[in-house]
Amino acid sequence: MLPVVAIVGRPNVGKSSLFNQLTKTEDALVADFHGLTRDRIYGHIVKDENEIILIDTGGLEHDHGDLSQVINRQTDQAIDESDLLLFVVDGREGLTNSDQEIAQRLRKKNKNMILVINKTEGMDDQDLASDFYSLGFKDTLSVSALRGDHCQSLVDLISESLNQDEAISEVEELPEDLISVALIGRPNVGKSTYINSLIQEDRLLTEDQPGTTRDSIFINYRFGKQDLVLIDTAGIRRKKKVEETIEKFSIVKALQALDLSDAVIVMLDGNEGITDQDLSLIGLVLNSGRALTIAINKQDLLNEEDLEKIDRQIKRKLKFVSYVDIEFISAKDGKGLKGSLKLAVNAANNAVQTVATSELSKLVEGLMETDPPPYVQGRRIKLKYAHQGGVQPPTFIIYGNQTKKLRDNYKRFIEGQIRIRFSLLGTPIKLFFKDSKNPYSDRKNKLSSRQWKKRRRIIRLRKKRS
Repeated sequence: MLPVVAIVGRPNVGKSSLFNQLTKTEDALVADFHGLTRDRIYGHIVKDENEIILIDTGGLEHDHGDLSQVINRQTDQAIDESDLLLFVVDGREGLTNSDQEIAQRLRKKNKNMILVINKTEGMDDQDLASDFYSLGFKDTLSVSALRGDHCQSLVDLISESLNQDEAISEVEELPEDLISVALIGRPNVGKSTYINSLIQEDRLLTEDQPGTTRDSIFINYRFGKQDLVLIDTAGIRRKKKVEETIEKFSIVKALQALDLSDAVIVMLDGNEGITDQDLSLIGLVLNSGRALTIAINKQDLLNEEDLEKIDRQIKRKLKFVSYVDIEFISAKDGKGLKGSLKLAVNAANNAVQTVATSELSKLVEGLMETDPPPYVQGRRIKLKYAHQGGVQPPTFIIYGNQTKKLRDNYKRFIEGQIRIRFSLLGTPIKLFFKDSKNPYSDRKNKLSSRQWKKRRRIIRLRKKRS
């Protein structure tokens, strides 16, 4: 299972900026005012092809306002979910009473911790360390989350600290020859009923109330001539609604289940339509690079008007995953289950498909002739060749000149052409563009005396005209 790291500290010390630096995203809101982050935000740190779940939390408060109590409860849950804590302090303000109180509170959690002294650009590391020495942390590092100074060293220290933890070494693995399919969705959308109907056995507990499944459950299933592993995950609710102690691990367990899966079925409740939380879950799957199928459950309860409403929502809200298959099912009646599972297996196979370099380069060359990219500042952008850089998700590296100036809409066009040409449906695709190296870029032609005279004449003429 993926290890979990939580960022904690008092408000406005730069936790969200650090989250963005470590995850190389802009998922956490960042602004210079007190208490911006009120909810937990989840992301991934990538280190040597290994991933770590990172949680950004709201600032720990010591007053007794209603909002502060909610933020503190959210942060406590993130601390309980984590294997390592990053305690962030403000190096410019120095050690405060709040920092000392938080440090004392964190020690009671008996967690592995790293003290991160932020906002240290232009400051002396030894003076900073001596100021915070009284907190008694073994691992301390000064960083600048704003500029990214020493953030890579922090990633190395995080990786080293997690490897030293014996609890993290017990990694759960699934057989490589089996395709694993995870079911995720909001509570009470019918994930456990889906699996029970599929295997025709009441293996999983189902009740008409959210939160029945508390952990990820792995089930072996024979699908035609193929052996699969089905992963039923606990329902993921909005974080502010996660209150029960036994349920607080649900989100992390689902994230860890995604890491073990080859394909994911995101199950939606047809009665409630496509909610913002459903869109967040789909985005979570796309960020993990996993193949994806969407199943809209409770078809048996939908009339024609409901189906038309959902169809409009699909066209409006799911345009960003137009390459993903969508299946209407009824887990209760067992309708459409094998069809949705077949789509998920096909998507998993597409995610590990390899494409020949010659075929890929031929496609790129053809696009340059039929649909070349638009000129930028009067200069033509030319893509020359491409090759595949990895699978799950399929990753392609395309070489050319001035690729940094290539517009996003043309990149999406290339992605769509690759997807159609090589039947890569149901899986995200990653494209990387690199400029071809000019073999003459390091050479400098020595000008002859005649060329130097001509150059000086041109310079003189330009000076006269100006």
